[in-house]
Amino acid sequence: MRSRAHVGQIFIEAPVDAIVFQAGIIIGAGSASFEMIRHLATELRWIPAPNWVSNRVEPLAIRDVLYYLVSAVEVLGRVNRSFDIGSGDVLTYAEVVKSFSRIAGLKPRHVFNLPIPAPLLSGLWVGLVTPLPLTLTLPLVQSLQEDAVADEHAIDSLIPPPAAGLLTYEQAVELALFRAAETEGAIGTDWEADIDELSEAADSLPIDPHWAGSQLIEDDRAFVFPDLRADQLWTIVASIGWERWWNSQPPASKLRRLQDRIFGSAGPRRGPRFLTGVREGDPIACWTIVEMEPTSRVLLRAEIEHAGDIWLEFTMTDQATGCSFRQRAMFNPSGVRSRIYWAAVTPLRRKIFPHLAQNIAKAARRLT
Repeated sequence: MRSRAHVGQIFIEAPVDAIVFQAGIIIGAGSASFEMIRHLATELRWIPAPNWVSNRVEPLAIRDVLYYLVSAVEVLGRVNRSFDIGSGDVLTYAEVVKSFSRIAGLKPRHVFNLPIPAPLLSGLWVGLVTPLPLTLTLPLVQSLQEDAVADEHAIDSLIPPPAAGLLTYEQAVELALFRAAETEGAIGTDWEADIDELSEAADSLPIDPHWAGSQLIEDDRAFVFPDLRADQLWTIVASIGWERWWNSQPPASKLRRLQDRIFGSAGPRRGPRFLTGVREGDPIACWTIVEMEPTSRVLLRAEIEHAGDIWLEFTMTDQATGCSFRQRAMFNPSGVRSRIYWAAVTPLRRKIFPHLAQNIAKAARRLT
């Protein structure tokens, strides 16, 4: 917070006049404060937190931040000072997390106020349970030790609020989560008529940091098999329910299946044994077929209750140099139990996955 104030003072003391805006937390995809709220509310149902969760904050939608920045260009006369900007919607940090979970359709979140400041420990804790880097969570949590509420409203005489008013915290979260450009006319609020190009900034952008939005962990491997064709590899891939093709490391595979059952796997005997003759949406063992293009591609989703979202994709493409084969596993954690699951299977996954594609190729060669 001192750093932000210092930067503003540098502008004000410079030879060129400057309008400096001071805001609390900004609500929009890619904002560090918003992403911290998103990940905490998504990952944890019971959130122990130091006493800063009782501090007050005045969130401001990214749309309204941009409104002030754009409007500042039109200001006439000489102005050289800082202004507080805020939505007028004042909440505690605990209320911010609870409101986010309700708007996002999550189960109620419970925030416990521990009577200790502990900014260092809580910064480390936030860094461990969210994908935000420690270099960001430590100073970010330290900045939560103070209220972040507008002390004055002098900006109103210089730049009046938008005609439809500033967005509340709930409206700002709706924009960030449901993408204003795509939900116009569907959100069902009285401010939807005021959705404009500034509102689109609440959505995620390609330039957002990797920790913005849902976290996706990938294990992506590509191979070229010059002596095989896509249809030959597909014959083996299509036997996903036939365990002997998939046991690249039998002991590790058995332990992996045990872990899946502990975390609520749908079970290896569910549905047909093979991909042949099945359609998208059909179950195969502990997987569900999400997308399938026979002889070329299949995307499967794991049906493991407490493991988050797990996908496995195989792609086969015939080329002049042979068959290009891609094996990709994707994991989107949801909650602490899913992270525990992923940590538990990671050593086995590293043991099994490097050999999986090679074993599929070996099995294809034996059938030719």
